[in-house]
Amino acid sequence: MDILDAIILGIVQGLTEFLPVSSSGHLELGKAILGDNSVPEESLLFTVILHFATALSTIVVFRKDIWYIIRGLFQFNWSEESQFSAKIIVSMIPAVLVGLFFEKQLEAFFGGNVMFVGFMLLVTAVLLYFADKAKDTDKKVGFGSAFIIGVSQAIAMLPGISRSGATISTSVLLGVDKSKSARFSFLMVIPLIFGKIAKDLMSGELTFNGENNIAMGAGFLAAFIAGLAACTWMIQLVRKSKLSYFSIYCLIVGLIAVIYGLTNS
Repeated sequence: MDILDAIILGIVQGLTEFLPVSSSGHLELGKAILGDNSVPEESLLFTVILHFATALSTIVVFRKDIWYIIRGLFQFNWSEESQFSAKIIVSMIPAVLVGLFFEKQLEAFFGGNVMFVGFMLLVTAVLLYFADKAKDTDKKVGFGSAFIIGVSQAIAMLPGISRSGATISTSVLLGVDKSKSARFSFLMVIPLIFGKIAKDLMSGELTFNGENNIAMGAGFLAAFIAGLAACTWMIQLVRKSKLSYFSIYCLIVGLIAVIYGLTNS
């Protein structure tokens, strides 16, 4: 793996994991543009490394909130902390079920299908547009809302559907405060990321090659730094109702991907 390619893919992952433009969709497009040779046999290992980097950046930004959740898990009274922790668990259920029972079906969508990614980016654009027009409130995430947001997170496992875009948009359209929506969206994915990493590590399918350590390290560092910047920036953008910019971006990239897919089919 070329170091420059690793850094580019790391930056793409770090930025798009938090910005509502679909990290999986952009990685699929990036692989198509850079060519199959840019993502070698160690692609699964590299993907795990990039996700670990973005998970760490989330932990750094939300370290106080994460401690709040951990404390809530070990409280034996129905306090605000324990309720919030329970809502995070409820939000994880749909994605966990999809990951356990529909993994093979999901993998079928990850094969360089540029046109499919393009159409899903158009769906993301529509979601972001309507969420940006929603009125701001001071409503918190409830248990019912947490499950519905979790369903949107499960759907966002498809390449091209932005996870943060889908969950934040769903939350905002349910009437939840925009800042609280962004906070909940980023916190709810941390256990799933680490769960997926653990599953991949135990699968026995990871290929280790010492020759690519430098490139993978460069990709990890690029994803971590880009993730820190994007996570912090995204919170401010949601609060200021700037999601329409990303709606336009997803619309443009989605249309380009669809046209590219049509011309190369």
